Amino acid sequence: MRQPMGNYRWVVVSLLFFATTINYLDRQVIGLLKDNLAKDFNWSEKDYSRIVMAFSTAYAIALVLFGRLIDKIGTRLGYAISIVIWSVAAMFHALATGTMGFGIARTALGLGEAGNFPAAVKAVAEWFPKKDRALAAGIFNSGTNVAAIIGPPLIAWIFSSYGWQEAFIWTGSLGFIWLIFWWWLYEIPSRQKRTTPEEIAYIHSDPDDENPDGTKPLIWSELFRLRQTWAIIFGKFLTDPVWWFYLFWIPSYFNTTYHLNLTSSAIHVSTVYVVASFGSILGGYMSGWLIKRGVPIYKARKYSMLLFACCVVPIFFVRYTNNIWPAVWLISLAAAAHQAWSATIYTVAGDMFPKKILSSVIGIGGMAGSVGGILFPFLIGIILDHFKILGLLGTGYNIIFGICAVAYLLAWFIMQILYKPNAQRLTSNA
Repeated sequence: MRQPMGNYRWVVVSLLFFATTINYLDRQVIGLLKDNLAKDFNWSEKDYSRIVMAFSTAYAIALVLFGRLIDKIGTRLGYAISIVIWSVAAMFHALATGTMGFGIARTALGLGEAGNFPAAVKAVAEWFPKKDRALAAGIFNSGTNVAAIIGPPLIAWIFSSYGWQEAFIWTGSLGFIWLIFWWWLYEIPSRQKRTTPEEIAYIHSDPDDENPDGTKPLIWSELFRLRQTWAIIFGKFLTDPVWWFYLFWIPSYFNTTYHLNLTSSAIHVSTVYVVASFGSILGGYMSGWLIKRGVPIYKARKYSMLLFACCVVPIFFVRYTNNIWPAVWLISLAAAAHQAWSATIYTVAGDMFPKKILSSVIGIGGMAGSVGGILFPFLIGIILDHFKILGLLGTGYNIIFGICAVAYLLAWFIMQILYKPNAQRLTSNA
Protein backbone atom coordinates (compact mmCIF):
# COMPACT_ATOMS: atom_id res chain seq x y z
CA MET A 1 0.00 0.00 0.00
CA ARG A 2 1.36 3.42 -0.97
CA GLN A 3 2.20 5.70 1.97
CA PRO A 4 0.76 9.26 2.06
CA MET A 5 3.25 11.85 0.81
CA GLY A 6 2.98 14.16 3.82
CA ASN A 7 2.47 17.91 3.96
CA TYR A 8 5.09 19.21 6.37
CA ARG A 9 6.31 21.67 3.72
CA TRP A 10 3.08 23.63 4.30
CA VAL A 11 3.97 23.94 7.98
CA VAL A 12 7.17 25.62 6.79
CA VAL A 13 5.14 28.01 4.61
CA SER A 14 2.98 28.83 7.62
CA LEU A 15 6.09 29.80 9.59
CA LEU A 16 7.28 31.99 6.72
CA PHE A 17 3.82 33.56 6.44
CA PHE A 18 3.72 34.56 10.12
CA ALA A 19 7.29 35.88 10.04
CA THR A 20 6.48 38.05 7.02
CA THR A 21 3.29 39.27 8.70
CA ILE A 22 5.26 40.33 11.77
CA ASN A 23 7.96 41.85 9.56
CA TYR A 24 5.50 44.15 7.82
CA LEU A 25 3.46 44.86 10.93
CA ASP A 26 6.60 46.23 12.60
CA ARG A 27 7.50 48.13 9.44
CA GLN A 28 4.18 49.89 8.95
CA VAL A 29 3.48 51.16 12.48
CA ILE A 30 5.19 54.47 11.76
CA GLY A 31 3.22 54.90 8.53
CA LEU A 32 -0.08 54.38 10.32
CA LEU A 33 0.89 56.84 13.08
CA LYS A 34 2.50 59.33 10.68
CA ASP A 35 -0.07 62.11 11.00
CA ASN A 36 -0.16 61.92 14.80
CA LEU A 37 3.60 61.69 15.20
CA ALA A 38 4.07 64.55 12.73
CA LYS A 39 2.00 66.80 15.00
CA ASP A 40 3.83 65.70 18.15
CA PHE A 41 7.32 66.08 16.65
CA ASN A 42 6.59 68.85 14.12
CA TRP A 43 7.63 66.81 11.05
CA SER A 44 7.37 68.13 7.50
CA GLU A 45 6.92 65.75 4.58
CA LYS A 46 10.68 66.00 4.01
CA ASP A 47 11.39 65.07 7.63
CA TYR A 48 9.21 61.98 7.30
CA SER A 49 10.83 61.15 3.96
CA ARG A 50 14.27 61.23 5.61
CA ILE A 51 13.09 58.83 8.30
CA VAL A 52 11.78 56.47 5.61
CA MET A 53 15.05 56.86 3.72
CA ALA A 54 17.04 55.93 6.85
CA PHE A 55 15.16 52.64 6.96
CA SER A 56 15.53 52.12 3.23
CA THR A 57 19.27 52.78 3.23
CA ALA A 58 19.96 50.36 6.08
CA TYR A 59 17.63 47.81 4.51
CA ALA A 60 19.41 48.05 1.16
CA ILE A 61 22.85 47.52 2.64
CA ALA A 62 21.77 44.72 4.96
CA LEU A 63 19.96 42.80 2.21
CA VAL A 64 23.25 42.06 0.49
CA LEU A 65 24.92 41.19 3.79
CA PHE A 66 22.09 38.97 5.01
CA GLY A 67 21.72 37.30 1.62
CA ARG A 68 25.32 36.19 1.69
CA LEU A 69 25.24 35.35 5.42
CA ILE A 70 22.19 33.10 5.05
CA ASP A 71 23.83 31.23 2.17
CA LYS A 72 26.83 30.67 4.47
CA ILE A 73 25.22 29.76 7.81
CA GLY A 74 21.87 28.38 6.66
CA THR A 75 18.25 29.45 6.73
CA ARG A 76 17.45 28.38 10.28
CA LEU A 77 20.13 30.40 12.07
CA GLY A 78 20.12 33.29 9.61
CA TYR A 79 16.38 33.87 10.01
CA ALA A 80 16.69 33.73 13.80
CA ILE A 81 19.41 36.39 13.84
CA SER A 82 17.34 38.62 11.57
CA ILE A 83 14.17 38.53 13.65
CA VAL A 84 15.98 39.16 16.94
CA ILE A 85 17.58 42.30 15.51
CA TRP A 86 14.41 43.71 13.98
CA SER A 87 12.21 42.91 17.01
CA VAL A 88 14.56 44.73 19.38
CA ALA A 89 14.75 47.66 16.95
CA ALA A 90 10.94 47.83 16.62
CA MET A 91 10.58 48.11 20.40
CA PHE A 92 13.37 50.70 20.53
CA HIS A 93 11.10 53.18 18.68
CA ALA A 94 9.23 53.68 21.96
CA LEU A 95 12.33 55.35 23.43
CA ALA A 96 12.62 57.94 20.63
CA THR A 97 12.26 61.57 21.76
CA GLY A 98 12.69 63.27 18.38
CA THR A 99 13.38 62.90 14.70
CA MET A 100 16.93 61.69 15.29
CA GLY A 101 15.75 58.95 17.63
CA PHE A 102 13.23 57.69 15.11
CA GLY A 103 15.91 57.78 12.41
CA ILE A 104 18.22 55.60 14.53
CA ALA A 105 15.43 53.18 15.34
CA ARG A 106 14.39 52.93 11.68
CA THR A 107 17.99 52.29 10.69
CA ALA A 108 18.26 49.40 13.14
CA LEU A 109 14.88 48.06 11.99
CA GLY A 110 16.02 48.13 8.37
CA LEU A 111 19.19 46.22 9.25
CA GLY A 112 17.23 43.43 10.91
CA GLU A 113 14.25 43.20 8.57
CA ALA A 114 16.53 42.71 5.58
CA GLY A 115 16.95 39.05 6.47
CA ASN A 116 13.29 38.13 6.00
CA PHE A 117 12.95 37.70 2.25
CA PRO A 118 16.38 36.16 1.50
CA ALA A 119 15.67 33.57 4.20
CA ALA A 120 12.03 32.97 3.21
CA VAL A 121 12.75 32.55 -0.52
CA LYS A 122 15.63 30.19 0.24
CA ALA A 123 13.39 28.16 2.56
CA VAL A 124 10.80 27.83 -0.22
CA ALA A 125 13.50 26.62 -2.62
CA GLU A 126 14.65 24.10 -0.02
CA TRP A 127 11.15 22.74 0.58
CA PHE A 128 9.34 22.94 -2.79
CA PRO A 129 9.90 21.84 -6.40
CA LYS A 130 9.81 24.60 -9.01
CA LYS A 131 6.22 24.03 -10.07
CA ASP A 132 4.98 24.79 -6.54
CA ARG A 133 7.36 27.55 -5.53
CA ALA A 134 5.31 30.47 -6.88
CA LEU A 135 2.26 29.38 -4.87
CA ALA A 136 4.36 28.90 -1.73
CA ALA A 137 5.97 32.31 -2.25
CA GLY A 138 2.55 33.84 -2.86
CA ILE A 139 1.25 32.42 0.42
CA PHE A 140 4.11 33.64 2.59
CA ASN A 141 4.22 36.96 0.70
CA SER A 142 0.53 37.48 1.50
CA GLY A 143 1.68 38.05 5.06
CA THR A 144 2.62 41.56 3.95
CA ASN A 145 -1.05 42.16 3.21
CA VAL A 146 -2.39 40.49 6.32
CA ALA A 147 -0.17 42.80 8.35
CA ALA A 148 -1.67 45.74 6.50
CA ILE A 149 -5.20 44.39 7.10
CA ILE A 150 -4.87 43.88 10.83
CA GLY A 151 -2.43 46.75 11.29
CA PRO A 152 -4.76 49.78 10.95
CA PRO A 153 -7.43 48.66 13.45
CA LEU A 154 -4.87 47.12 15.81
CA ILE A 155 -2.56 50.13 15.85
CA ALA A 156 -5.51 52.53 16.06
CA TRP A 157 -6.81 50.66 19.12
CA ILE A 158 -3.42 50.49 20.86
CA PHE A 159 -2.74 54.16 20.08
CA SER A 160 -6.11 55.40 21.32
CA SER A 161 -6.02 53.21 24.43
CA TYR A 162 -2.38 53.28 25.48
CA GLY A 163 -0.37 55.68 23.31
CA TRP A 164 2.09 55.47 20.45
CA GLN A 165 4.97 53.99 22.49
CA GLU A 166 2.98 50.86 23.32
CA ALA A 167 2.13 50.38 19.63
CA PHE A 168 5.82 49.86 18.90
CA ILE A 169 6.45 47.73 22.00
CA TRP A 170 3.53 45.35 21.48
CA THR A 171 4.18 44.71 17.81
CA GLY A 172 7.92 44.36 18.33
CA SER A 173 7.46 41.66 20.96
CA LEU A 174 5.66 39.34 18.50
CA GLY A 175 8.94 38.37 16.84
CA PHE A 176 10.22 36.68 19.98
CA ILE A 177 7.09 34.51 20.17
CA TRP A 178 7.57 33.46 16.53
CA LEU A 179 11.23 32.63 17.19
CA ILE A 180 10.26 29.89 19.66
CA PHE A 181 8.20 28.09 17.01
CA TRP A 182 10.82 28.62 14.30
CA TRP A 183 13.61 27.05 16.34
CA TRP A 184 11.37 24.15 17.33
CA LEU A 185 9.84 23.35 13.93
CA TYR A 186 12.26 24.34 11.16
CA GLU A 187 15.06 22.32 9.60
CA ILE A 188 16.01 21.49 6.02
CA PRO A 189 14.13 18.45 4.61
CA SER A 190 17.01 15.99 4.90
CA ARG A 191 17.31 16.73 8.63
CA GLN A 192 13.62 17.11 9.41
CA LYS A 193 12.29 13.98 11.16
CA ARG A 194 8.67 15.04 10.69
CA THR A 195 8.77 14.50 6.91
CA THR A 196 8.08 11.26 5.06
CA PRO A 197 10.40 9.72 2.43
CA GLU A 198 7.66 10.34 -0.15
CA GLU A 199 7.50 14.03 0.66
CA ILE A 200 11.28 14.38 0.49
CA ALA A 201 11.25 12.64 -2.90
CA TYR A 202 8.58 15.08 -4.12
CA ILE A 203 10.53 18.09 -2.83
CA HIS A 204 13.58 16.95 -4.79
CA SER A 205 11.66 15.89 -7.91
CA ASP A 206 13.26 18.56 -10.13
CA PRO A 207 16.32 17.49 -12.17
CA ASP A 208 19.49 18.13 -10.19
CA ASP A 209 20.71 21.52 -11.35
CA GLU A 210 23.04 22.23 -8.45
CA ASN A 211 26.11 20.62 -9.96
CA PRO A 212 25.47 19.44 -13.52
CA ASP A 213 28.39 17.89 -15.34
CA GLY A 214 30.64 20.16 -17.32
CA THR A 215 29.60 23.41 -15.68
CA LYS A 216 31.78 25.82 -13.77
CA PRO A 217 30.65 26.52 -10.19
CA LEU A 218 29.23 29.98 -9.66
CA ILE A 219 30.68 32.20 -6.94
CA TRP A 220 29.21 35.35 -5.38
CA SER A 221 31.58 37.81 -7.03
CA GLU A 222 30.46 36.62 -10.48
CA LEU A 223 26.78 37.38 -9.94
CA PHE A 224 27.02 40.97 -11.17
CA ARG A 225 28.44 39.78 -14.49
CA LEU A 226 25.30 37.83 -15.32
CA ARG A 227 22.31 39.10 -17.29
CA GLN A 228 20.06 36.99 -15.08
CA THR A 229 21.14 38.93 -12.00
CA TRP A 230 20.45 42.24 -13.70
CA ALA A 231 16.99 41.04 -14.72
CA ILE A 232 16.17 40.58 -11.04
CA ILE A 233 17.84 43.89 -10.13
CA PHE A 234 15.75 45.94 -12.58
CA GLY A 235 12.59 43.97 -11.82
CA LYS A 236 12.92 44.91 -8.16
CA PHE A 237 14.36 48.43 -8.56
CA LEU A 238 11.43 49.69 -10.60
CA THR A 239 8.59 48.04 -8.66
CA ASP A 240 9.48 47.65 -4.98
CA PRO A 241 9.34 51.43 -4.35
CA VAL A 242 5.73 51.45 -5.53
CA TRP A 243 4.77 49.02 -2.78
CA TRP A 244 6.65 51.10 -0.22
CA PHE A 245 4.64 54.11 -1.39
CA TYR A 246 1.43 52.20 -0.70
CA LEU A 247 2.68 51.15 2.72
CA PHE A 248 3.99 54.50 3.93
CA TRP A 249 1.75 57.05 2.16
CA ILE A 250 -1.64 55.53 1.31
CA PRO A 251 -3.05 55.96 4.84
CA SER A 252 -2.01 59.62 4.76
CA TYR A 253 -3.38 59.99 1.20
CA PHE A 254 -6.83 58.81 2.28
CA ASN A 255 -6.75 61.08 5.32
CA THR A 256 -5.67 64.26 3.51
CA THR A 257 -7.67 63.77 0.31
CA TYR A 258 -10.94 62.62 1.86
CA HIS A 259 -10.59 64.39 5.24
CA LEU A 260 -10.44 61.25 7.37
CA ASN A 261 -8.46 60.25 10.46
CA LEU A 262 -6.61 57.11 11.54
CA THR A 263 -9.74 55.40 12.84
CA SER A 264 -12.17 56.30 10.05
CA SER A 265 -9.71 55.42 7.27
CA ALA A 266 -8.85 52.01 8.73
CA ILE A 267 -11.56 50.23 6.75
CA HIS A 268 -10.32 51.71 3.47
CA VAL A 269 -6.67 50.85 4.12
CA SER A 270 -7.62 47.34 5.24
CA THR A 271 -9.68 46.82 2.08
CA VAL A 272 -6.65 47.56 -0.09
CA TYR A 273 -4.66 44.84 1.61
CA VAL A 274 -7.47 42.28 1.78
CA VAL A 275 -7.63 42.44 -2.01
CA ALA A 276 -3.83 42.45 -2.24
CA SER A 277 -3.60 39.26 -0.16
CA PHE A 278 -5.76 37.44 -2.71
CA GLY A 279 -3.54 38.83 -5.46
CA SER A 280 -0.45 37.40 -3.80
CA ILE A 281 -1.87 33.88 -3.53
CA LEU A 282 -3.66 33.83 -6.89
CA GLY A 283 -0.65 35.38 -8.62
CA GLY A 284 1.59 32.73 -7.12
CA TYR A 285 -0.85 30.04 -8.19
CA MET A 286 -1.15 31.27 -11.78
CA SER A 287 2.31 30.44 -13.16
CA GLY A 288 2.31 27.09 -11.36
CA TRP A 289 -1.09 26.33 -12.90
CA LEU A 290 0.29 27.09 -16.37
CA ILE A 291 3.38 24.94 -15.76
CA LYS A 292 1.28 21.96 -14.70
CA ARG A 293 -0.61 22.30 -17.99
CA GLY A 294 2.49 22.05 -20.10
CA VAL A 295 3.52 25.68 -20.52
CA PRO A 296 7.33 25.99 -20.24
CA ILE A 297 8.48 27.50 -16.96
CA TYR A 298 9.95 30.63 -18.59
CA LYS A 299 6.81 31.38 -20.60
CA ALA A 300 4.53 30.72 -17.63
CA ARG A 301 6.40 33.29 -15.55
CA LYS A 302 6.62 35.72 -18.50
CA TYR A 303 2.91 35.70 -19.36
CA SER A 304 1.89 35.92 -15.72
CA MET A 305 4.08 38.93 -15.01
CA LEU A 306 2.84 40.75 -18.13
CA LEU A 307 -0.74 40.33 -16.92
CA PHE A 308 0.19 41.63 -13.48
CA ALA A 309 1.98 44.64 -14.99
CA CYS A 310 -1.12 45.53 -17.03
CA CYS A 311 -3.32 45.31 -13.93
CA VAL A 312 -1.35 48.14 -12.30
CA VAL A 313 -2.01 50.61 -15.13
CA PRO A 314 -5.58 51.56 -14.06
CA ILE A 315 -4.19 53.21 -10.90
CA PHE A 316 -3.56 56.20 -13.17
CA PHE A 317 -7.30 56.89 -13.09
CA VAL A 318 -7.36 57.46 -9.33
CA ARG A 319 -6.91 61.14 -10.20
CA TYR A 320 -10.39 61.18 -11.81
CA THR A 321 -12.27 59.79 -8.80
CA ASN A 322 -14.37 62.05 -6.60
CA ASN A 323 -15.35 59.38 -4.09
CA ILE A 324 -13.09 57.34 -1.85
CA TRP A 325 -14.38 53.88 -2.77
CA PRO A 326 -13.51 53.99 -6.50
CA ALA A 327 -10.04 55.13 -5.43
CA VAL A 328 -9.85 52.26 -2.95
CA TRP A 329 -10.72 49.68 -5.61
CA LEU A 330 -8.23 51.05 -8.14
CA ILE A 331 -5.45 51.10 -5.56
CA SER A 332 -6.50 47.63 -4.38
CA LEU A 333 -6.18 46.23 -7.91
CA ALA A 334 -2.72 47.74 -8.27
CA ALA A 335 -1.66 46.46 -4.84
CA ALA A 336 -2.91 42.95 -5.68
CA ALA A 337 -1.01 43.04 -8.97
CA HIS A 338 2.15 44.11 -7.18
CA GLN A 339 1.90 41.21 -4.75
CA ALA A 340 1.35 38.77 -7.60
CA TRP A 341 4.37 40.28 -9.39
CA SER A 342 6.46 40.07 -6.24
CA ALA A 343 5.64 36.40 -5.58
CA THR A 344 6.49 35.53 -9.18
CA ILE A 345 9.77 37.42 -9.40
CA TYR A 346 11.06 35.49 -6.38
CA THR A 347 10.40 32.24 -8.22
CA VAL A 348 12.02 33.59 -11.39
CA ALA A 349 15.20 33.96 -9.34
CA GLY A 350 14.75 30.40 -8.11
CA ASP A 351 14.33 29.21 -11.71
CA MET A 352 17.62 30.77 -12.78
CA PHE A 353 19.90 30.25 -9.79
CA PRO A 354 20.82 27.25 -7.61
CA LYS A 355 19.65 27.02 -4.01
CA LYS A 356 23.10 27.45 -2.50
CA ILE A 357 23.43 31.00 -3.79
CA LEU A 358 19.74 31.97 -4.04
CA SER A 359 19.66 34.08 -0.87
CA SER A 360 22.55 36.13 -2.23
CA VAL A 361 20.63 36.82 -5.45
CA ILE A 362 17.47 37.75 -3.52
CA GLY A 363 19.58 40.02 -1.32
CA ILE A 364 21.08 41.78 -4.34
CA GLY A 365 17.67 42.18 -5.97
CA GLY A 366 16.19 43.36 -2.70
CA MET A 367 19.02 45.87 -2.37
CA ALA A 368 18.10 47.26 -5.78
CA GLY A 369 14.48 47.55 -4.70
CA SER A 370 15.58 49.35 -1.56
CA VAL A 371 17.74 51.77 -3.53
CA GLY A 372 14.60 52.60 -5.45
CA GLY A 373 12.87 52.84 -2.08
CA ILE A 374 15.44 55.44 -1.04
CA LEU A 375 15.11 57.55 -4.19
CA PHE A 376 11.33 57.35 -4.63
CA PRO A 377 10.40 58.64 -1.12
CA PHE A 378 12.83 61.51 -1.64
CA LEU A 379 11.00 62.38 -4.87
CA ILE A 380 7.62 61.91 -3.19
CA GLY A 381 8.54 64.26 -0.38
CA ILE A 382 9.62 66.98 -2.83
CA ILE A 383 6.49 66.60 -4.97
CA LEU A 384 4.05 66.58 -2.05
CA ASP A 385 5.68 69.48 -0.22
CA HIS A 386 5.80 71.55 -3.44
CA PHE A 387 2.15 71.05 -4.30
CA LYS A 388 1.07 71.43 -0.67
CA ILE A 389 2.58 74.94 -0.68
CA LEU A 390 0.57 75.67 -3.83
CA GLY A 391 -2.57 74.26 -2.24
CA LEU A 392 -2.63 71.43 -4.80
CA LEU A 393 -1.66 68.38 -2.76
CA GLY A 394 -3.99 66.19 -4.85
CA THR A 395 -2.04 67.10 -8.00
CA GLY A 396 1.15 65.85 -6.32
CA TYR A 397 -0.46 62.50 -5.65
CA ASN A 398 -1.73 62.37 -9.25
CA ILE A 399 1.85 62.61 -10.56
CA ILE A 400 2.96 59.84 -8.22
CA PHE A 401 0.11 57.56 -9.29
CA GLY A 402 1.11 58.13 -12.92
CA ILE A 403 4.66 56.96 -12.17
CA CYS A 404 3.28 53.87 -10.44
CA ALA A 405 1.07 53.05 -13.43
CA VAL A 406 3.95 52.60 -15.89
CA ALA A 407 6.66 51.21 -13.60
CA TYR A 408 5.77 47.52 -13.99
CA LEU A 409 5.46 47.49 -17.76
CA LEU A 410 8.87 49.17 -18.01
CA ALA A 411 10.32 46.59 -15.62
CA TRP A 412 8.75 43.74 -17.61
CA PHE A 413 10.24 44.91 -20.91
CA ILE A 414 13.70 45.31 -19.41
CA MET A 415 13.50 41.86 -17.83
CA GLN A 416 12.60 40.29 -21.18
CA ILE A 417 15.68 41.85 -22.75
CA LEU A 418 17.96 40.59 -19.99
CA TYR A 419 16.44 37.23 -19.10
CA LYS A 420 17.33 34.64 -21.74
CA PRO A 421 16.16 31.20 -20.60
CA ASN A 422 18.59 28.31 -20.87
CA ALA A 423 21.34 30.63 -22.03
CA GLN A 424 23.60 29.41 -19.25
CA ARG A 425 23.47 26.67 -16.66
CA LEU A 426 24.22 28.28 -13.33
CA THR A 427 25.71 26.42 -10.39
CA SER A 428 27.01 27.48 -7.03
CA ASN A 429 30.39 27.05 -5.45
CA ALA A 430 29.60 25.78 -1.99
